[in-house]
Amino acid sequence: MKRVIGPLLFGILGGFIALSIHQRSFTEAPVVQSELQPASGTPVSYVSIPTASGTPVVAVDFTEAAERSVNAVVHVTTETTVNVRDPFADFFWGYRAPSQQRQQQGAGSGVIISADGYIVTNNHVVEGADKIMVHLNDRRQFEARIVGRDPSTDIAVLKVEGEGLATLGYGNSDEVRVGEWVLAVGNPMNLTSTVTAGIVSAKARNINLLQYDPGRDVFPIESFIQTDAAVNPGNSGGALVNASGELVGINTAIASNTGQYTGYSFAVPVNIVKKVAGDIVEYGSVQRAYLGVSIRDMDQQLAQELRMDKPRGVYVNGLTDGGAAANAGLEKGDVITRVGSIAVNNVPQLQEQVGKFKPGDRVPVTVLREGGERVVELTLRGREGSTVAMKTSKAPMETLGAELRAATDEELRALRLKSGVKVSAVNGGKFRASGIREGFIITRIDQQPVSGPADVEKALASKRGGVLVEGVYPNGMKAYYGLGL
Repeated sequence: MKRVIGPLLFGILGGFIALSIHQRSFTEAPVVQSELQPASGTPVSYVSIPTASGTPVVAVDFTEAAERSVNAVVHVTTETTVNVRDPFADFFWGYRAPSQQRQQQGAGSGVIISADGYIVTNNHVVEGADKIMVHLNDRRQFEARIVGRDPSTDIAVLKVEGEGLATLGYGNSDEVRVGEWVLAVGNPMNLTSTVTAGIVSAKARNINLLQYDPGRDVFPIESFIQTDAAVNPGNSGGALVNASGELVGINTAIASNTGQYTGYSFAVPVNIVKKVAGDIVEYGSVQRAYLGVSIRDMDQQLAQELRMDKPRGVYVNGLTDGGAAANAGLEKGDVITRVGSIAVNNVPQLQEQVGKFKPGDRVPVTVLREGGERVVELTLRGREGSTVAMKTSKAPMETLGAELRAATDEELRALRLKSGVKVSAVNGGKFRASGIREGFIITRIDQQPVSGPADVEKALASKRGGVLVEGVYPNGMKAYYGLGL
């Protein structure tokens, strides 16, 4: 009997010890540091979550990233004056009947990128707005002005007069990996400071969201990060954040048949955002660089014709005379495989990498030619062939709301003009109220010809009352506007 009782007591004591350890694993849920770290090297917190079986599962802890993000993500509301025609008045009086003006309201999100009040958002959130308000997570409100917009990437920069604002640091979108956890932070459906989680589903997505329009200087660059984090109307312009609390993208669009979230959302990579926002703040406009090539994606048939083992890289279909690629010795039929140290396997990836540079930058490009690999260094050029960054002049008064640049020789030749100043952006204000649209080339102000932004500034600075602005649109249509100063 004693031989049986001894082992039995030891068994009961061992059971109590095991039960105590099991209960502690449920109550304490200790935070542990995993050996896995993001590519950027910033530490990520992981939490050990006990399961019903008693075996803990390690999961990403988003609490610090969320707390860091919500105070730097703002709610953006807009008011826009729109002209609404009365169909009954039109029936009796035709288009001579005056239109009625109404206030149209919109909403989106934005991300504070500097403590003194610079904010990044989507261009479509603020385009055409007459009044923009920024609402912080701590309930403070500021009226914002547009510093600059870039329809080619759907990015805009706002400025509010504040100090010591919470900011969100830039991450590196080149290092974002498919399958990585991310947070979408914004204000969907007027629900402020909302955080959702998902994974990166794909990179370098082109969904044909932005439309090519050379008359308005819109040359789309689409290389979106695709995620399954829930994004809805109002999230536009908000932050896509990695588990370390770094900004890796600006949420821009959803793919949906209903207009609501159905599982696919898209964000502009932060490396593009950083370049565009930096250019707007420093130069007043985006300093876009070009390779000077026409390109196409590789496919199996083309790879076989080039005797490649598999399709990779981007095929050079042609070159622009005097462009960066032609001057550096690239040839039709070359296959671009890398820009710098970054591999490119489709057109959006190539556009994304080139989009990070400005005219005059020297960039090594790796190409395949006749079965061999070589590195060619290119000096990138602007659209007009320049190799230097140029500041965009703005009108002398903020209320005009226009960004101006000298019309190029190509634009002048096409319209048979001797001189002119192009309206590259209309950010509300008097230009928009008068009906002037982007792409308009100003040729005269009060019968006096203008050839550069400085001429426009000088002419408007000395005027009071009504001013006659003459010009032509890229399609050849002449127009005349009365501008009240």
